[in-house]
Amino acid sequence: MQADDSLAVPKSLLSVSATCLKILDQRALPGSVRYLDCSHVDEVIDAIGCLAVRGAPAIGLAAAFGLILNLEGQPENAQQIMQELNARGDRLIASRPTAVNLAWAVDQMLTYAQSPECDLGSPGWREKLYAQAQSLFEADREACRKIGEAGLPLLEGRRNILTHCNAGALAVSEYGTALAPIYAAKALGRTVNVWVDETRPLLQGARLTAFELMAHGVSCQLITDNMAAHVMASGQVDLVLVGADRVAANGDAANKIGTLGLAVLAHHFKIPFVVACPWSTIDLETGLGTDIVIEERNVDEVCGFQGVRSAPEGMNAFNPAFDVTPADLITAIVTEHGILSPPFSEGLRAGFGDR
Repeated sequence: MQADDSLAVPKSLLSVSATCLKILDQRALPGSVRYLDCSHVDEVIDAIGCLAVRGAPAIGLAAAFGLILNLEGQPENAQQIMQELNARGDRLIASRPTAVNLAWAVDQMLTYAQSPECDLGSPGWREKLYAQAQSLFEADREACRKIGEAGLPLLEGRRNILTHCNAGALAVSEYGTALAPIYAAKALGRTVNVWVDETRPLLQGARLTAFELMAHGVSCQLITDNMAAHVMASGQVDLVLVGADRVAANGDAANKIGTLGLAVLAHHFKIPFVVACPWSTIDLETGLGTDIVIEERNVDEVCGFQGVRSAPEGMNAFNPAFDVTPADLITAIVTEHGILSPPFSEGLRAGFGDR
């Protein structure tokens, strides 16, 4: 593990060689910048599970590289290698069930491994799998840039943006999803102010989004989650802009717990509520948001923070990591292919882009 006292936003969320995947340990932010050295898929699974790496696209990319770390197998035994890849893929997907990007990235890798182009077991097959994982990384990077460009019109005349959790560069390959239009507007010299929900119970907004925005010189103010209604009621929010971990075929969107409450509030106060995500987050196999499996995490995350307990010993708690916002509360969905408007099912089913 490497440590760095610099608090500049790290240039690389993930870096990889044939034998090691370096993962930025987001649990340490904003206090320090350090990396986990993962040399086996088990270490990548642990990093995903403990949220050292988080954000739907980012965990998908970590899984793509982790799948092939130190992959054993006799060159002539393609069947043995494929069996190992499938076993690793199942375990990676099980590490966090809600974010579809994880399963999507694993499926992309496994499909390629079975293709004639890869020719598993032939000379150079490991290098080809690595190149495929790298191509997913580059595609996500390009998607984030395009989301920023596509979402710019939604910020026209809307200066004050409220966001939840972290959907910036720390959640993807680069740039961000929900934060991408904000960064794009900043680059054009537009005035943007961001209300940052702290995002209980793990404070991804306070620790990560605030850290990113400040480092990029974007005007921002931190609020506790239960202040959002007051800020909206006082006319200080022009747009709510969030990411997503899975979007169902009808447009229902799963995102960090607390997002649904913001959507209800935005609807009441007639404020546009926009979801930004790459196309890999769209899950056309899941018809409705009620079909999305919601991850439940350890109750200790609710009863304390970073080892300091805030609830009485023995107190029980409920800790769903995500909630689902119904499509009828969403004003628009922004992907790298453009802006979708309701009814979302029509645009999604029409294949608004290739997964």
